[in-house]
Amino acid sequence: MSSRLRLRCIAGMFVVGLLVRPASAEDWPHWRGPNYDGKSTEKGFEPQWDKTPPKLWEHAIGPAFSGLTCVGGWVYTCGTADKHQMLFCLNADTGDIRWRVPIEKEYRERQGGDGTRATPTFDDGRIYVLGAQGRLLCCDAETGKDLWDRRFDGKPQWGYSGSVLIEGDLAVVAAGDEHGALVALNKKTGEIVWQTASIPVGYSTPYPFTFDGQRLIVGMMAKEVLIVDASTGGELCRIPWTTDWDVNAATPIFHDGKLFLTSGYKTGSAVFELARAGNKLSARNLWGDEPSRVILGKFQTPVLADGHLYVSDEKGLKCVEFATGQERWSQRGISNGTVIWADGHLLVFTEEGELQIGKASPDEFKPLTKAELLSGRCWTVPTLYKGRLYVRNLKQAACYDLTCR
Repeated sequence: MSSRLRLRCIAGMFVVGLLVRPASAEDWPHWRGPNYDGKSTEKGFEPQWDKTPPKLWEHAIGPAFSGLTCVGGWVYTCGTADKHQMLFCLNADTGDIRWRVPIEKEYRERQGGDGTRATPTFDDGRIYVLGAQGRLLCCDAETGKDLWDRRFDGKPQWGYSGSVLIEGDLAVVAAGDEHGALVALNKKTGEIVWQTASIPVGYSTPYPFTFDGQRLIVGMMAKEVLIVDASTGGELCRIPWTTDWDVNAATPIFHDGKLFLTSGYKTGSAVFELARAGNKLSARNLWGDEPSRVILGKFQTPVLADGHLYVSDEKGLKCVEFATGQERWSQRGISNGTVIWADGHLLVFTEEGELQIGKASPDEFKPLTKAELLSGRCWTVPTLYKGRLYVRNLKQAACYDLTCR
């Protein structure tokens, strides 16, 4: 890197560090990004590298699977310290800890991994996060001060995993059992506004969409999919959806009047066409009578771009037509990874910590870049923010610059 370019990069990072503001279109304020679709608005990054991009920082924060929420020059994620699940606020430029606050006692799970599963949600100067044991915390994004909390005790076998959905004035969580499969709280006070369906939850984050002018929320429960009215919690549709060990973890995708679902463990995927049925909704599987095993998303949610689903599922990296379920291409050896989309490119972060970047095309995936960024178990979706890629494994978070060569 030339000295002039290095100075320009450093100056740019300094300016970013001065900004403290509400979330904007370029921020990544919650699970799956600004529009809940795994797609970034970033355009100024470099997709082709012949060496590992510059690492700006790496920081040990302890076990967790939480994603990295980036807003106003700060990174919010979770880890483990002092035998507690911790919510961290890090400087996006340096990785320095601005503050950390305990969520609840540590969560130990030897089969998959320890720590918080949910990703922090930023909204209007507040951070919301659900601990794996069931404490929902709302705190001030600037100071970390607790504002309110709630406790739920309907956690599934491997801990609460769904992130908090902010829908208007509501904070919506998948709580489960007597609390309600989906619960909506006043986002400012924590008071319950509505709750629906006393059934066990899965591991997915509630997902919002608009159908026929009505705002709806869908939740992947333990054995079924639940669609409710976003303002009242009124139940509109249930779709039976069973999986071994009740692991329904991937996020649904709504597109063109149709709802995509996927799970692993031999269950598969389907696209359901929604229709009005009196004051309810009906759902018809367009991919066949049973779920198709073309995509087995154990916890991986695909990215939908130009009518095609891109995902690194249990079997490999693949592209599947949304409308038909037809597989366009598949690459073995890149299984259980995560994928985001930006400026026509796929950014694939493998389970082993390798970054691959290539054009998003239904014809093939030809990586322009392959770079080893981390080691260990890497199941967390990366975040692209201001030309930098934020990644983590089970215990460490790191930041790589994709703009300065």
